[in-house]
Amino acid sequence: MLDIADELHRWVEQGRDFAVATVVAVGGSAPRSPGAALAVDSEGEVIGSVSGGCVEGAVYDLCTQALQDGTTVRERFGYSDEDAFAVGLTCGGVIEVLVTPVRSDAPARPVLAAALSAAARGETAAVVRVAEGPAPLLGRALLVHADGSYEGSLGGPPELDAVAAADTRAMLATGRTGAFTAAADGTHCDTDLTLFAESSVPPARMIVFGAIDFAAALVRTGKFLGYHVTVCDARPVFATRARFPEADVVEVDWPHRYLRRTGTDDRTVICVLTHDAKFDVPLLTEALRLPAAFIGAMGSRRTHDDRNRRLREAGVTDQQLARLRSPIGLDLGARTPEETALSIAAEIIATRYGGTGAPLTEARTPIHRDPAALAQGGLGRNSAA
Repeated sequence: MLDIADELHRWVEQGRDFAVATVVAVGGSAPRSPGAALAVDSEGEVIGSVSGGCVEGAVYDLCTQALQDGTTVRERFGYSDEDAFAVGLTCGGVIEVLVTPVRSDAPARPVLAAALSAAARGETAAVVRVAEGPAPLLGRALLVHADGSYEGSLGGPPELDAVAAADTRAMLATGRTGAFTAAADGTHCDTDLTLFAESSVPPARMIVFGAIDFAAALVRTGKFLGYHVTVCDARPVFATRARFPEADVVEVDWPHRYLRRTGTDDRTVICVLTHDAKFDVPLLTEALRLPAAFIGAMGSRRTHDDRNRRLREAGVTDQQLARLRSPIGLDLGARTPEETALSIAAEIIATRYGGTGAPLTEARTPIHRDPAALAQGGLGRNSAA
């Protein structure tokens, strides 16, 4: 739901009634991840997507029905070999959607409205809903803030709200979206409820060092992928807003000095395009000791070998050096700045989701990775963007 927060917030501000269908569970080669949403208002306008087209019509009908009767429902869509004409996912995957009416008289509307407003403003917040359990609780919502405070109620005892808020806050700390179980009485003894939490966090940062033509192309690609992009270079004649109009921030400073004073976290992407030892070595010495999802550096094989030697001489350990992706990018045969930016973005995405970078015609791994499983292995959604 929060992935279409801007549009839904506008609907709330306009006083519209609507129903929203949110993907709360996936299996197999499902086209969308948990949190993907489709919404329909009382006039039939639709926004968002839950399947890329396979079951949109059926979900649309569920939303219009929910608007009419005010009932929250959970529906499963999969592929049936016995009935290829049934509504389902032709890709062979399975998705489960929670369809929640957000009418003016809905108990959860104030909480959902507050969650959508927070997400639209770019604040760190999460909304948790009862995705499976007793009918009176289904769809009830709680808004959880970064400090652990919360608004609303899941419809059970206060202990349930407190437990749900604590578990959701832990997910929010890493920007995760997913399901967890709890007991209706607020304990963990029995797990008769399934709760679904959606996190909304500010965009992950991409910091591009080196104000060159390749950086300009990478800035555009980074913005397309949803990053908050910073360009940094020590040379004021090159690091200008005119040359990088699409960057969120353009900094004139020595790269290692800027990196030392700015913040990085486990979602930050660092791309070093300077390929000049006087910039690269102090910068990467600093970067490889900081939290980051991806650290890559441009350069030829010879530059790479020379840079590694200099980094070891500067005290970088083999364990730290193993984090460096160099030469940066996947082998696409790229030549132009735009092609090179695409190859870098491809490696960032592959690292983020645990992809191999091999052509899908040759690969035998699942096309869509399980975000929850990847997160446990350190390559989940919040390791990058």
